[in-house]
Amino acid sequence: MDAELQTHVAFHLTGRRPDAGLETVDRLDLRPALLARYRDLSQLRYDFPLVLVRDAGEKPCVEALSGVIDGILHGFAHDEDAERVTRHVLRLEREIRARVAEGESSSLATLWDAAAGRLAAHADPTLQKSLSRARAVLKIDGEVVDCDAALPARLVDHAWRVVQLQKARRFGEFVNGLCVRLSDILRADFVRSDAGRSPESLKASIGGLHADEFDFGVMSRMLGTAAANGAMPETRRRRIRSVLAVLEAQRFFAAPDERDGGPQPYVFAFDNCAVALAAYRERLPRVTEFAQAVAIAELEIAGEYRDSKHDPFFEDFGAGGLDPQQLALFPDYLVCVNAATLDPVEHATLMEILSAGLPMKVLVQTDDILDASQLGDGHVGLGTRSRSFANMVIGLNAVYVLQASGSHLFQYRDRISRGLDYPGPALFSMFSGASGEAGDLPPYLVAAAAMESRAFPAFTYDPSAGDDWASRFDLAANPQADRDWPVHEFAYEDETHQRISDEVAFTLVDFAACDRRCARHFARVPRSQWGPRMYSVADALGRSAGGLPDKVPCLLMVDNDNAVQKVIVDEKLLREARRCRDQWHSLQELGGIHNSHAERLLARERMARQEETRHAPEIAAGEPKPAAAAVAAATPATDEAAPERSSDEPYIETARCTSCDECTKINDRMFAYNENKQAHIVNVDAGTYAQLVEAAENCQIAIIHPGKPRNPDEPGMQELIQRAESFR
Repeated sequence: MDAELQTHVAFHLTGRRPDAGLETVDRLDLRPALLARYRDLSQLRYDFPLVLVRDAGEKPCVEALSGVIDGILHGFAHDEDAERVTRHVLRLEREIRARVAEGESSSLATLWDAAAGRLAAHADPTLQKSLSRARAVLKIDGEVVDCDAALPARLVDHAWRVVQLQKARRFGEFVNGLCVRLSDILRADFVRSDAGRSPESLKASIGGLHADEFDFGVMSRMLGTAAANGAMPETRRRRIRSVLAVLEAQRFFAAPDERDGGPQPYVFAFDNCAVALAAYRERLPRVTEFAQAVAIAELEIAGEYRDSKHDPFFEDFGAGGLDPQQLALFPDYLVCVNAATLDPVEHATLMEILSAGLPMKVLVQTDDILDASQLGDGHVGLGTRSRSFANMVIGLNAVYVLQASGSHLFQYRDRISRGLDYPGPALFSMFSGASGEAGDLPPYLVAAAAMESRAFPAFTYDPSAGDDWASRFDLAANPQADRDWPVHEFAYEDETHQRISDEVAFTLVDFAACDRRCARHFARVPRSQWGPRMYSVADALGRSAGGLPDKVPCLLMVDNDNAVQKVIVDEKLLREARRCRDQWHSLQELGGIHNSHAERLLARERMARQEETRHAPEIAAGEPKPAAAAVAAATPATDEAAPERSSDEPYIETARCTSCDECTKINDRMFAYNENKQAHIVNVDAGTYAQLVEAAENCQIAIIHPGKPRNPDEPGMQELIQRAESFR
């Protein structure tokens, strides 16, 4: 092993730099190569910034600024000056983006007018005309927000208020209807009473216009005779009045005509689980009282209330708790907390809220998922607490769970609204990307990198979507969800001005490379030391750890001048990446991707069909004669379809593969599935002989044949050849 390789291997295994040739990266301001094209987000058209739509009604409560602009431009598509208007309005959009990126926060109308005024002062006269025409057709307004630390709470709070406003309208219509009909019952009873038939009451009901034309004394005596025995029992009259008083004094929703000085409605938005739970418990008697009043009102209006039957029932009303349908009438609580403030007491309270099925929607925001692990020794935390909590809550079965990065919240807007409208508890686990440890990388890119790298995958669990996991759990929003890591093409120019293009996977290591606290896990290699002994992190993650490596994993990065750099990654960070990949595999199983149970069943069915096909000629021909059977037994069977292979070449008996995933887990670039989901060797040079031997040993039906090694200098070769001998 040459000196350079020894130095590289030493850093990879220990994280120490025994030689000055390996440079630290903490002051180099590098970023993963795949992020090179996203230097200035304000010049790109993408989902952000967002508009929190005011008075959304039936429309989406969140819109992308680019979507709003596209909607405006669509109206000018057939005009003669459409090209000019489009150019001017897109220029305005860039100005608004730049203002928001600089931290300006205001409504869309305010930002539009400010940006238009600034542009019109330094541009041609036609620009102002174009912007004025576009401004006239701007139909929506609302706060414009960027992807930052405040986004998750602002977006969820806005969507929650939209849902509660819709619920308030339904509540008001329902309760007002009950009050009107109960009042009609009392009014009809009053009309039949002695007081209601008095001359004074009759005169007041007729009004002053025709008062002189009636003798109200005679009318009172006549009505009194006709209405004998029609009075309402006093117990019912008191009961209806009591119910009306409860309905009219409610503090759950603000009354449309609420005046100053009246009872203020309850507050339902909190930033602390314990305080929210205390408020819920304090208000529970009022909730029960109101639900009881509603139930009695409905019986009275239908004329079905029977004292002997219903009085005992309503004496113990709500003793066993209210059912979800009754609770759905009331506002849902919103609790927004940060994972950093979730101490053990708050964590236990949150779990109590969700497991008890209380009508609370809880946002747990995480700003940092690369915090130091409680294990110490430099382990990366990977947001273990927030990630594991979301996974644990799914096990409660009755809680709506949504996990997403800030960069993906616009795509998840409908699912957020669905969770807020869900008749039960909901947990929203969101990563803002605002860790403060990513240098000049904006929170949007940090959040997107977290989702791309599987460090913070997006998923939803909706108990109301169906009875099985296939209906309830959804993982499809993640990029290339069927892969371990998303793969993208990366092209760059080398020192000889030649274009080099390669497929690059975005792994947890790439995400960690965005965080300056992880700089100790990387070492920059001078260009003079680049060579075939360096291979990609993705290939290294597909290779089993152990022994003295003959290559070192490296990551492609770029500096501020967009010059490509290569950095070595230490084994400690690779271990974290493998752990992240294993957690991703578990989510894939839940989402029905590479589900081991389903694949085993398919493999069994495939083998059964192959057996049927192989024995079909025998069945068709009937039982062989004894002499023919003896000859057949003495003659070895041959597979005419199987190609002749040299024992020196590695191969897989693909037709017998059961799709167990053992080989593809070892190296998915060396081993892959064909269209029938059966494994074959796609590139023997994409891995090591050790991986071939390991795959052969792990194969459940021994169909992998390693052949002879291609690299006789591979470490431990003599032992590997002996282990491979039994698979020749």
